[in-house]
Amino acid sequence: MLSKINSFGLNGIKGYRITVEVHATQGMPRFDIVGLPDAAVKESKERVTSAIKNSFYNFIAKKYTVNLAPADIRKEGAMYDLPIALGILSALGQLKEKVCLSDFIIIGELALDGEIRQVKGILPIIIAARSEGIKNIIVPCGNENEASFIEGVSVFAFKHLNEVVEFLNGSFIKQSIKNRDISGYLCEEAKYKEDFKFVKGQALAKRAMEVAAAGSHNIILIGPPGGGKTMMAKCLPSILPDLTVSEALETTKIHSIAGTLDNSIGVVTARPFRTPHHTASKFSLTGGGIGAKPGEVSLAHNGVLFLDEMPEYPRAVLEILRQPIEDNKITISRAAITVEYPANFMLVASMNPCPCGNRGSKTACACTPVLVQKYLSRLSGPLLDRIDLHIEVDNVTYDELATTPNAESSDKIKQRINKARNIQLNRFKDAGIYSNGRMSNQMVDEFCAIDKESDNLLRNAFSKLGLSARAYVRIRKVARTIADLEESEQIKTSHIAEAIGYRTLDRR
Repeated sequence: MLSKINSFGLNGIKGYRITVEVHATQGMPRFDIVGLPDAAVKESKERVTSAIKNSFYNFIAKKYTVNLAPADIRKEGAMYDLPIALGILSALGQLKEKVCLSDFIIIGELALDGEIRQVKGILPIIIAARSEGIKNIIVPCGNENEASFIEGVSVFAFKHLNEVVEFLNGSFIKQSIKNRDISGYLCEEAKYKEDFKFVKGQALAKRAMEVAAAGSHNIILIGPPGGGKTMMAKCLPSILPDLTVSEALETTKIHSIAGTLDNSIGVVTARPFRTPHHTASKFSLTGGGIGAKPGEVSLAHNGVLFLDEMPEYPRAVLEILRQPIEDNKITISRAAITVEYPANFMLVASMNPCPCGNRGSKTACACTPVLVQKYLSRLSGPLLDRIDLHIEVDNVTYDELATTPNAESSDKIKQRINKARNIQLNRFKDAGIYSNGRMSNQMVDEFCAIDKESDNLLRNAFSKLGLSARAYVRIRKVARTIADLEESEQIKTSHIAEAIGYRTLDRR
């Protein structure tokens, strides 16, 4: 007897329908799974068999063939356990199907006792199923919170295989999950350990961090050890603008697939802040491995990727960042799969001016010019060209540490940033982007027009500093953000001058 159950698979953050076909026939008892299954899918026959028996259903020894269609796409993970088990019960006539199975998408991993365990990637699966017009979805109870944020579908969460069978047989009434408003969770103020009010001095660097956060611009801090570079970077989450609903859903999709989502909430409520160690490999940064999972650049989507002591990272690893910084996405190509993940992150980096860190400070530098040049050459010109703000951070004096009162708090800075970001959201409401830092060249011409005086200033800077075409565009983007912070419709000469002042490495 043949039965068919609908399920879903994932390719990156996009879901696609999988039909689980089960054929039970007389013959030598065996259990075959076909349709390009990976090891986890192949092992499901052991979990499914034990779960059916331990749920007190009659598992008859027959020849079972399970096909996961379409057969030319590789299937991964344990999420097909539940549909396979239901397909077997249906083929054996133990599932009466008082409801139409074709109206349901069924997903879940089974324990040996029949318990249904949570799986990864439920959010993108539900969104994809809704787009195909499927209104009923069965998921594990562990994914209930994550599934509750999607409207327009009826999601049923179950703990055990018995409950699902009884529900489909009509002997168990189950209410769908109540939808929750995601915006209510995004409005909750997060508590941060770091606050800009505790950063002594460094007025220029703090101003630059405010501009970077307001427009989602890439920034690098250059200065001696102990100047506060890392501390300011750790304070950055406290001033980042609030996530929009669409940004929160985009970010949650990625973290759901990667398995880093907090299931007690079910949605990402704050912008990600990722800090990979300098020993990170190329694959951990970009993504890959079994199933081409997302890497740090994608986990930082709509948030921050912080590289502390940037020159300590292998140059080959750093050069990988050039493409996602430019395109806001990354494509992972392997022999059996090609996956595209969004990677719209804000790059924040820090570095010392030389190997010992004391070059240009009051402490004598012990580095030779050759060592300094070798150290700085770890960062390529094309990579630095993609960073909007280059900021020099000096040592803090004793008087600044001992006598300066607390500076402006992160809450006050964030209020200005939220106002500036709201201006940008209105500006780009039909363009599919959220900040000035993500403008295309066409948008720069449209939204970053400058007057003749500003044009002359930028022309002189372009000539004297030897700026590239990319640096020219990025200066105009930063100037647009500075104007937004002042709630100015026009980009003024002072805005252009400030943006040029943030290109320290160009002046060198």
